[in-house]
Amino acid sequence: MPPAYRSALAALRPLLLLAGLVFVVSACAGTKPPHVVGDGPHVFRIADNQLEALWVCKGKVERTSLPANDGAIIKPRCGYPHPLAIPARIEPGEAPLAPGARIVAISDIHGQYDLTVRLLRANRVIDDRDRWAMGYDHLVVDGDVFDRGRDVTEVLWLLFQLQQQARAAGGDVHFLLGNHETMALYGSREYVNPKALDTAERLDRSYASLFSTKSVLGRWLRTRPVLLKLGDTLFLHGGISPQNLGLIARMDATNAAYRRTLGIPRDELEKDPAIAPLYDHKSSPIWYRGYFNGEMDTPAVQALVEELGVARIVVGHTTIGEVASFHGGKVVAIDAGLKRGKSGQLLFIEGDQLSRGLMDGTREPVPELQEVPRD
Repeated sequence: MPPAYRSALAALRPLLLLAGLVFVVSACAGTKPPHVVGDGPHVFRIADNQLEALWVCKGKVERTSLPANDGAIIKPRCGYPHPLAIPARIEPGEAPLAPGARIVAISDIHGQYDLTVRLLRANRVIDDRDRWAMGYDHLVVDGDVFDRGRDVTEVLWLLFQLQQQARAAGGDVHFLLGNHETMALYGSREYVNPKALDTAERLDRSYASLFSTKSVLGRWLRTRPVLLKLGDTLFLHGGISPQNLGLIARMDATNAAYRRTLGIPRDELEKDPAIAPLYDHKSSPIWYRGYFNGEMDTPAVQALVEELGVARIVVGHTTIGEVASFHGGKVVAIDAGLKRGKSGQLLFIEGDQLSRGLMDGTREPVPELQEVPRD
């Protein structure tokens, strides 16, 4: 080796050693969520006693079939990285809040699987194997898992599994439907990520059919509510407008109406006067933005909350970029911008104390804002 090369190598050796040390330290700094590769599984009931699971792994379709026994286990191939337990029956219903139980809430995940797992792990909602870690506490997902991001299927399976685990521990996971869930189920492709459309094409199906009544996820979605009262807090994706207070008074009937009409084409929904108010793009519970766009001032919001008989309303839908309260604490907005794929926050409700959980697991008070930041 020429002398000049030997001198250069000697000068670089300390830097190479330092780079190796940094790599080792970074690798040992903590367990990162497994990065999603591929898509799936999409699980369909193909007979009364048979399930078929389909994946798209590295552009190729993989499939397996298995008996539809209660608790049937589907091992991962790609996409969702953990084994799945599929119950024989999927029924609607939400567990009540036990005395002393906490509520944690998140909204507008929009297919951001890796970021959601990081946030839930940091705040000890799940453990480092992505299993339920909150005992008899409750997690509320305030709508909009669908669209925009790449990993919608994987987020759905995470919530599906966590719900089973939480209920076994005495808690619950409440996944409320938002406008993007209803859009996906009635066939809108406007905000669907190209990865999901590619999966549907490779499986020789329409995108909406991936979540039909023949699919496990489709059946589960059709058991999910839009409105939820948990303790003294009302949860819904968009908001309740003054003209729709009756939908809250008849909450069970309203949720049943949504479940009954999910997947009906949009033009049919809009023609039916009994159903149209549930899907109206300005005033319905999944679309309303009146708490933030000037339609309702603070006295009007406070009067509405008092009439509803709750302490507060928690909503997503309108992106604030952080968890924050408005109108004297009567509205808490929790769309913290997860859809951007950079950061997110959780809302914690512990009795009458509210705080927010950050990406590093630290907690801080929920701030009161007067104006909505520009998205």
